[in-house]
Amino acid sequence: MQKGNISVQTENIFPIIKKFLYSDQEIFLRELVSNAVDATNKLKTLASKGEFKGELGDLTIEIVADKENSTLTIRDKGIGMTEEETKKYLNQVAFSSASEFLEKYKDEASIIGHFGLGFYSAFMVADKVEAVTRSYKDGSQGVTWACEGDPEYTLEDNDKTARGTDIVLHINEEGKDYLEDQKLQELLDKYCKFLPVPIKFGTKTETIYEGEGDDKEEKKLEVDNIINNPNPAWRKTPSELTDEDYLSFYNELYPFSSPPMFWIHLNIDFPFNLTGILYFPKVGANAFEMQKNKIQLYSNQVYVTDDVKDIVPEFLTLLHGVIDSPDIPLNVSRSYLQSDGNVKKITGYITKKVADKLNDLYKKDRENYEQKWSDLSVFVKYGMISDEKFYDKATKFALLKNIDNEHFTIEEYKEKIKAAQTDKNNKLVVLYTNNPAEHDGFIQACKNRSYDVLLLDHVIDNHFMQHLEYKLGDVTFVRVDSDTVDNLVQKDETQESVLSEDDQNKVKGVFEGLVASAGSTVVMKALSPEDQPVVITRPEFMRRMKEMQALQGMAMGEFPDAVNVIVNSNHPIVSEKVLGESDENAQKENAKYLYNLALLNQNMLKGADLTAFINKSLDFLK
Repeated sequence: MQKGNISVQTENIFPIIKKFLYSDQEIFLRELVSNAVDATNKLKTLASKGEFKGELGDLTIEIVADKENSTLTIRDKGIGMTEEETKKYLNQVAFSSASEFLEKYKDEASIIGHFGLGFYSAFMVADKVEAVTRSYKDGSQGVTWACEGDPEYTLEDNDKTARGTDIVLHINEEGKDYLEDQKLQELLDKYCKFLPVPIKFGTKTETIYEGEGDDKEEKKLEVDNIINNPNPAWRKTPSELTDEDYLSFYNELYPFSSPPMFWIHLNIDFPFNLTGILYFPKVGANAFEMQKNKIQLYSNQVYVTDDVKDIVPEFLTLLHGVIDSPDIPLNVSRSYLQSDGNVKKITGYITKKVADKLNDLYKKDRENYEQKWSDLSVFVKYGMISDEKFYDKATKFALLKNIDNEHFTIEEYKEKIKAAQTDKNNKLVVLYTNNPAEHDGFIQACKNRSYDVLLLDHVIDNHFMQHLEYKLGDVTFVRVDSDTVDNLVQKDETQESVLSEDDQNKVKGVFEGLVASAGSTVVMKALSPEDQPVVITRPEFMRRMKEMQALQGMAMGEFPDAVNVIVNSNHPIVSEKVLGESDENAQKENAKYLYNLALLNQNMLKGADLTAFINKSLDFLK
């Protein structure tokens, strides 16, 4: 038996590996199984080149947990190692000092798989690690390397007859969970689900049926539990796959989820290598409440992370699916991305592919696209706000939906409202509601004037409207209960007040005595007799400021709830029940009733005031 020291000039290499190189202890299993896959793939490569002429046989990798002996074994039938190779690959962590190593290699992607560092992650969970190995080369002698987490190791011959390597971890007390079947199955599903070599973990029971009719018999069989799919959909070409294949793969990634709307197959080999499938889930109005980390990043089918914000544009993190690229630079533990020119290129490529796909869907079948718009709109609007290049492409297929469920492109909608909804400053006034039920009275008033009203009811729409105002320049968005809507009077709809200026001032004085909120104003306007007698509107700017503050979680106290009380001087009730009432108290009561009706219409009548209003209404009926 040989003894020796691992080539490192400090005994602190192991604590450093445990504390600094690997941010997540459980990835030891990924590293060791990935090594087994590499050893297997190398053997297949040698065989394809004629350098290995033996039988490949069953290349399945096995994971074996032995609770009684507290060992976890990762077994492969790959190329194995000779004694010299064992010394070379497992011992030469050849750095002058651990601190210099960290400084030198912290920014290098190429460190992965070099110097046995992936292998050394085993010492996070094991007191002792053994590598029992035998090379594929003819006449090789099996050897066993062992180390107990310090620079000392032993190396001795063994009687192993089959090629390949068993990595045996003697699990430490803190790592006992890693001997439990459920925990191991969970980690294998997370990290090894799509590795390109079959991986066996125990057995499972399958039911088969033999015979037919009354003679049909049910039988239970114990079969190998293969935990991975070695040839996932993203590794195939689109021509090999049907819609059913894509949907089946989605279900494999996200069991029990609703089917996606559609998907994009990524496949590029220049100027970088990237494959993958991105799915558009049905998100609706709750998109921002969804879990974002649903895109999985792989490197040659080895799971890396589900935190892909550095490669996938922010607005597309709501997508689901897989991206696989060996060209994405990772740190030594593969736990996060390094900044690199390729990452920016990949981000640009993904953005372009998504925009092209949406444009194709819109052009080929607009009706179907419109049906999906409620789910698609979040992606598109978010993208237009956050990505200049995407905005330029998306203006062709971004839609605006009105309350009658009609859809328009931005240019189509501008043309539609131009005649009726252009203000004195030659700006298009786009009217919208975020709550059709609450704003019904205002919507009807708009329709009576042949105005169109959009439905913009998602949390992102505040940002989207402001972005369009900025980008288009000739458009302003105004909610239907805003103080600016009634300025949109058509040229043939000018009104004169039936009340004299003196009478209007009297009526105004009555209402000003009722309006209590600071900053609120009473305005007399000559509207149509068919309009409401009293209408409450909100200053558009102040309301937007409050909504933006609410989105950002800020206090809204500094903005008073100021409103405009619009009194319709042409409404007969105002003339008869306010101005025409000789009893001053009755005059005030009638004005208060009309004011409360307007508050109720804005959902602003609350508590004791609402109770008093209901009782007053009941008195009228009596």
